[in-house]
Amino acid sequence: MSLYRTWRPRTFADLVGQDAVVKTLTTALQTGRLAHAYLFSGPRGSGKTSAAKILARCIECVNGPTATPDNTCENCVAILEGTALDVLEIDAASNRGIDEIRALRDAVKFAPSSMRKKVYIIDEAHMLTKEGANAFLKTLEEPPEWAVFVLATTAPESLPPTILSRCQRYAFRRIAIPVMIVRMREIAGAEGITIDDGALGAIAYRADGGLRDALTMLEQVAAFASGPVDAATVDAAFGQTGRAFARALRDATLDGDAPAALRIIDEGSDAGADMTGLIRSTIAEFRHLLVARVNPELLSRDLARSEEHTSELQSRQYL
Repeated sequence: MSLYRTWRPRTFADLVGQDAVVKTLTTALQTGRLAHAYLFSGPRGSGKTSAAKILARCIECVNGPTATPDNTCENCVAILEGTALDVLEIDAASNRGIDEIRALRDAVKFAPSSMRKKVYIIDEAHMLTKEGANAFLKTLEEPPEWAVFVLATTAPESLPPTILSRCQRYAFRRIAIPVMIVRMREIAGAEGITIDDGALGAIAYRADGGLRDALTMLEQVAAFASGPVDAATVDAAFGQTGRAFARALRDATLDGDAPAALRIIDEGSDAGADMTGLIRSTIAEFRHLLVARVNPELLSRDLARSEEHTSELQSRQYL
């Protein structure tokens, strides 16, 4: 089983990098103030669907509703195994039309078969068609008392305002690189993967705030390496990210050296660097310069080795 599935968070305590979301949901469960509809929005791999499944177990746990499901009772086990009749996960990308939503609307009228509530987790909710969203609106307006809806999306702005206004909204953040490194280090240790901090930082940088992507790359580079994993191994497994080329391109641009800039781009292309990624990385490098000038401590959220990189940025004569 893939690492991201093996290490999928099973409780809110395991959900890293989303402290505000965890605190609010935990308080709601402890005080009994559950809403009938939630909207989890944020970048891919930030824990939206995992949080939705945790919330479902919190609601349905035999000892619940509780903020700490035991994950061992029959209800929790059924949800974990995907066999719970009263907890349904729907992919809106493939069930997006009015007919599918009408079927959901008809099914939600019936009381739960064995659990406390009926929980509907609607993934990629922004993929609902206009007609499907309109059909879903009536159910959100007047849901039966036993229904809880959790919508997960990377593009909340694509949903109609009428749906947004009927949901409690939770914004999931990109997971900071230092947080991601700590989590990957824990998982690598448990899985017997020998990897240094430089390699973890290189993976975290590539993951762009998504822990799922980071764990997928960690698993891939572990399979690629014949021994301990370092930053060079990560580059060999995935090709250059463009970060080294981006720094060189930044310096050439600031020095006004156009031939050097073109040469760096050509070398990056030959090395397999993604050109879109190179552009993004170069823009990020200029942003880091600005942040380093204003407040170097802010870089710790964005850089894997903030002290080293901040020192390098501050040492440049143009700062």
